[in-house]
Amino acid sequence: MLMMIGYGDRARTQCEVVRLFRETHPGLPPLNQGTISKIEAQYREMGHVRKVPSKRQAVVDDDTKLNLLLEENPITPARQLARDKGIRSNGKKE
Repeated sequence: MLMMIGYGDRARTQCEVVRLFRETHPGLPPLNQGTISKIEAQYREMGHVRKVPSKRQAVVDDDTKLNLLLEENPITPARQLARDKGIRSNGKKE
């Protein structure tokens, strides 16, 4: 793909790359200009076009967080845990 785009004076437009890809690989599903644009942007930004795994954070509710804290520190008083985590007695964070 990147070789089809080229570089410098020999760079092709994205539309030309789409056409060239379709001619070169008729058995593969066709690419569109948006796909070429995303691949080119990723290469310019990261230096490669490998798939980058997304880092998704698990959604954990407050009760689960509190239970985990209590499991880790079962003898720590609740007031101290709250103070350490910046939680006031009305339940709001400081």
